[in-house]
Amino acid sequence: MPAKLIDGKAIAQQLRGELAARVATVRRKLGRPPGLAIVLVGDDPASQVYVRSKLKTAEESGLIVKFEPLPGGASLEAVLGLVQKLNASKEIDGILVQSPLPAALGSDAEQQVFDAIDPAKDVDGFSPISAGHLAQNRPGFAPCTPAGVIEMLDRSHIEIQGKRAVVLGRSDIVGKPMAMLLLHRNATVTICHSRTRDLAAVARGAEILVVAIGRAAMVTSDYVAPGAVVIDVGMNRITDASQAARIFANHPKRLAVFKKTGSILVGDVHPDVADVAGALTPVPGGVGPLTIAMLMANTVKAAEARVSV
Repeated sequence: MPAKLIDGKAIAQQLRGELAARVATVRRKLGRPPGLAIVLVGDDPASQVYVRSKLKTAEESGLIVKFEPLPGGASLEAVLGLVQKLNASKEIDGILVQSPLPAALGSDAEQQVFDAIDPAKDVDGFSPISAGHLAQNRPGFAPCTPAGVIEMLDRSHIEIQGKRAVVLGRSDIVGKPMAMLLLHRNATVTICHSRTRDLAAVARGAEILVVAIGRAAMVTSDYVAPGAVVIDVGMNRITDASQAARIFANHPKRLAVFKKTGSILVGDVHPDVADVAGALTPVPGGVGPLTIAMLMANTVKAAEARVSV
């Protein structure tokens, strides 16, 4: 039997609907809706797509949105100066600086920028203060993608406590915080990476498998135990015809989409895994919508904290 698909769009819509009353309460108490500032440096096409989606969702959710674009040639000092200005703004509750920053800013630019964001406005959850709070299971902001995964599991009535969970990927943005959140929910967690021996065998031990490695369709059926819950965080655009033919050999409808448009999105999990897994997040339409919904939730949470001060 094919895996049950976890509908991220529907779950995100449900979550955003629940935020409406909280947004109204903030508006009543602060005299304005929650405010989110989004900083985009440069003109990276993928970043522009992500930012447009975030802006649209924020506006639909009733938030005040301030879009702060900077040219690709902007200096690190200019980016940090803008962050400090937003830190001081009484109209802004949350600050998001779209990643990645232009390479010309330096290898440590993102960390410097994340460090500069007021922890009370760090709705992306990337600052060291947020990471420390998460590690100690203290109140704060968890990164939106891992937090969205937990929301998906809960709303899909998938038990976490006591389960064997494997996270493929150890990034500061997804892998590490994902492992922490699962651990805080009493799962037994293994983190894997490029140096893990016999990766497929380790992954097959998972009842919950979260994949965030950034390699198109890498996780094939031999990585997955029958009936396992598979969460695919990857988002890869395929433009090579031979690669698309290999990946979608058993999925003629998806291959037809590629032939018509010349490109197609695929996760880090091979589509054939649907024949083995018990539940699976699709790409697109799985984790992505929850990431944006959790950004909205974190912004509302930041505004609520101001109300209570």
